[in-house]
Amino acid sequence: MSVIEDLATLSLDQIEEIKKLTMRWIFQAAMDFGFQSHDIFLQSPDEVKDVAEDIARELLDRLPGFNVPERVYGTVDYKRARYVVLPEKIVRQAVFIDSKAEKTGASARLQMSQMSLCVRQPARRVAIEEQGKLPTVYLTHSNQQYLTTTAFLHFMYSDDEKRRHHLKRLMIFCLPNGKLQQRYNPDANTGIWQTGAHSPRRGEKFRARVSFHKLKRAAKWRVQKIEFDAKSRACQGPWSE
Repeated sequence: MSVIEDLATLSLDQIEEIKKLTMRWIFQAAMDFGFQSHDIFLQSPDEVKDVAEDIARELLDRLPGFNVPERVYGTVDYKRARYVVLPEKIVRQAVFIDSKAEKTGASARLQMSQMSLCVRQPARRVAIEEQGKLPTVYLTHSNQQYLTTTAFLHFMYSDDEKRRHHLKRLMIFCLPNGKLQQRYNPDANTGIWQTGAHSPRRGEKFRARVSFHKLKRAAKWRVQKIEFDAKSRACQGPWSE
């Protein structure tokens, strides 16, 4: 068994397999962390975005894995260079995982610096086509190729009268690599997006909003849901294949 040096030799199905394996790893990390996520949200005095970031880093750091002593850079909460061990090969992977905290549970707002996909979606006049800032293959200073993988932990919460944050649901989702553009977002009318929360009139940078429903319809395993039950102090989340 050897490490694949030229990632261009990977088929699209093999890339999907690698991403699915990574999603299982993230999902299991969240399940192992369990109801602690709910307790931290409820007890922490910090802003929800900071709480989500702390939880993401802690639960992901608890999992052992095949880390590579190579630094990767990106505008996300958690980034690691790792090996993905498949039955007949080993692939280097640059994992970028970010956390989101919102009161809505149908979609998530993303920055273009957090994806390698090109966002294609309809607009009133001219269809939107915005290229993500991450490369499909991350090249390190040592000139080694790492397959870019972007995933997100979306914490949906509600507030009570005392302004305490109650974690209701965790949506874990994995964006397709840009190499899979034709499978997931070939044109403006076929995709995984909905209207983003940015205002060109105010000079704001373009942001995309991914629809969980559309992404799940494209590939069920790319969106996983964990529910938190305060009464039983349990989290439930059967893996969606």
